[in-house]
Order: sequence, then structure tokens, then C-alpha cells
Amino acid sequence: MSAVGGSRRGAAHAEEHPDERWLLTYSDMITLLMALFIVMWAVSSVNTTKFAQLKASLHSAFSGKVLENPGAVLTGSTAVFEQPGTPVTPINPSTSMTRQAFSMSQISASIQQSAARADLENLKALQHRVRQYAATHGFAQDVATTIQERGLVVHVLTDGVLFDSGSAVLKPAGLTLLGEIGHLIDQPDIDNPVSVEGNTDAEPIHSALYPSNWELSTSRANAVLEFLLGAGLKESRASVVGYGSQKPIASNSTVSGRRRNRRVDIVILRRTFQSPKGVS
Repeated sequence: MSAVGGSRRGAAHAEEHPDERWLLTYSDMITLLMALFIVMWAVSSVNTTKFAQLKASLHSAFSGKVLENPGAVLTGSTAVFEQPGTPVTPINPSTSMTRQAFSMSQISASIQQSAARADLENLKALQHRVRQYAATHGFAQDVATTIQERGLVVHVLTDGVLFDSGSAVLKPAGLTLLGEIGHLIDQPDIDNPVSVEGNTDAEPIHSALYPSNWELSTSRANAVLEFLLGAGLKESRASVVGYGSQKPIASNSTVSGRRRNRRVDIVILRRTFQSPKGVS
């Protein structure tokens, strides 16, 4: 009985403590998991300084600015986890200002070109009106017009129209012509500077009033200018000069050429025209 009882107790003890080798595997897994967590914790240790730099760099990037801080992440320094960053060239203020200045210069040049085109169109329209008036009032042979770099030049011959030979007194026949020219250049869309220029031929003159062609050309230009001022031309727009025989438009060796050279030029200058250095 005792033997049988002892056998039963052994069997019961065996049932209460089955094979426990799985505990070894379980303990190994727990150990490995703990090691994994330790490694992950070590790797995820954040550099707070780099994290702050990343925050500032992202903020500046999304706001349209790039910081020039050499330690910033966006400038190519080490990232939060000390990984190589991507180089980003910061905005150079001087380059930005240069581009802005270049853009402004382009805009200014475009505005000037538009103004120059409008000015040229006005001068062409004025030239057409002067030619039309001269043709319909019998001055076609005495008035010529050209558009030059400096502006619209109206050549008015002096013989038989403006002055008698050797005189600077305006003739009645020329007053009507000058009056119309004065009216045309005093329009609201024409506010260009006006230069009145006296010219003679190369034949020398000696008189009590005019010792040379210089004095005669200057006096004739002054006479025309005074008439235009009386017709409404503003003094702020006007200038006058006498060139004598120094600005011929034809040969002085022929009678017809000398007649063309004896003239007064009324020049409606371009708004953008600049006189050469030394010339006022």
C-alpha cells in the first residue's frame, strides 16, 4: 500500500511541475527586449541644441527667409541626429539689392523708351501740320522740315520772307508764317524746349550795325524769338543762338546754296535730347 501510495504521490508531484525549459526561452526574450529598448533609448537621445536650430530653420524657410546662421540646419550643417544636411545657399542681401536695382533700371529704361516713342510721334504730327500749312499758304519753297536726333528742325529761309538783305527787322510777309508756327508749337501736347538759331551764308558783311555775320545771325534769331515769345511761347522753353556761317546746309559756292544757308532754324528739341558736352 505504501508502495502504491508512494507511486501516486510521485505522479501527482510530476503533474504539479511539468517541463519548465520554456522559461529559459522566455527569459532570453525578455533580456533581448530590454537590450533593444536600451539601444533605442540611446539612439533617440535628441541634441536639444540641434533641435532648436532645426525649428528655427524650418520657421525661416516657411516664412520665405533663410537664416545666415552658420550653425543652422538649412545651411548644410549637421542635422538633429548628427547626419549630413543638404546645403542651401542663404539669401545674400547684396545680391537681392543688385537684382532689385537691375529690375528698377529695366523699368526706368522701359518708361524712357515709351516716352521717347510718344515724343517722336508728337514731333512727326507737328512736322505734318507745318508742312501742310506751308503748302496751302504759299511757303512751300521757303520752309523745310527735318527730324533729326535732337528733334524737329523747321528751316525758314530769310530772303523775301523774314528779312531784307543785311537786315534783322522782320518783314510783314513773315509774321503770318511765324504766327502759325508759334501757334503750332504752343499746343498742350507740345511742351518741348525750343531753340531759335540764326544762320547766314559765307559772304562777309560789314556794316555799322553788323560788323560780321555773327552779329547778323544773332540779331535775326533774337528777332524771331521775341516774336514767338509774344505769340505765347514760354521763356522757360526758349533758347537762342547765332551761328553765323558755321552751320551751312548747302554749298556756299552757288547762288541757290547761299540762299538756303541764309535762314533761321526753329528747333523743337526732343525731351530726352542732351546737348553734347560744351554746348548749352
